Amino acid sequence: MLHWLPAPLLGVISALALLINTLIWCVPVYTLILIKLLTPKGRARSALSRAIAWSAQRWALIDIWMTDSLMRIRWDIRMNASVDPQGQYLVCANHQTWNDILVLMRAFGRRAPFFKFFLKRELIWVPLLGLAWWGLDYPFMARHTKEQIAKNPALKGKDIEATRKACEAFRDQPALILNFLEGTRFTDAKRERQNSPYRYLLRPKSGGFAFTLSALGDRLHSLLDVTIVYPDGANGFWDFLCGRMRHVIVEVRQLDVPHELFHGSYENDADFRARFHGWIASLWSAKDRRIAELLAESGRGIRTE
Repeated sequence: MLHWLPAPLLGVISALALLINTLIWCVPVYTLILIKLLTPKGRARSALSRAIAWSAQRWALIDIWMTDSLMRIRWDIRMNASVDPQGQYLVCANHQTWNDILVLMRAFGRRAPFFKFFLKRELIWVPLLGLAWWGLDYPFMARHTKEQIAKNPALKGKDIEATRKACEAFRDQPALILNFLEGTRFTDAKRERQNSPYRYLLRPKSGGFAFTLSALGDRLHSLLDVTIVYPDGANGFWDFLCGRMRHVIVEVRQLDVPHELFHGSYENDADFRARFHGWIASLWSAKDRRIAELLAESGRGIRTE
């Protein structure tokens, strides 16, 4: 461990280690992606997608091993779920920092399939990673405001169609499909702007979640409800590299999705949409209470207004 080093020096060493690992793994991952680009849809392309996911998972596992070796982080991972590397799972988690991605990879490791993320379309241009995300069949979503849709009604439903296509792409593959229901990272300022009824969460966005459930249908093994708590506060990525993230609690619950929520039209059926919103609200209220309990348990206490 090098946690005793000055924080900025540890940050530089950690960043270099992650960069070197990225450059090494880019060779096999990008080779497979280029082959995939030239391969028509079918079993061969599906096999290539599996190989890319396997390689990306090992890439991430080495990142985790390096950070565990360089830093002193107290990991409190409570896995109250049974997962299979060959299964399909939908994950909903609260979102506070970019570090959440690494935390989730550390929590699930090799016991589950590699993550599928819903990403903003602009992220496809991220150097080295953008094409890798495409090769992993990550859906790139174009977020449109109400004003943009009002000016161009053809934009309505584009995210829904992208969700359907993405789910079809990995319908027959092992997948751990991650959805941050809040749609953005939590801050107190965002919470106040939203007038969120929750103490530690933003208002959840149900649409994409509903369409993912519908697209996967009964192939989905279960819903994994993940609660991430940083007792010392949610730090940014640079703070993480500098070793300032000291304690993380991750709690995973395995839930059964009510059968009727797999079959309904979120877009066109107002009654179904209301039932879905009610189910999500109940899930989110329970998560908010659980975050308060975990913070109190860790000694940080419950924040008061």
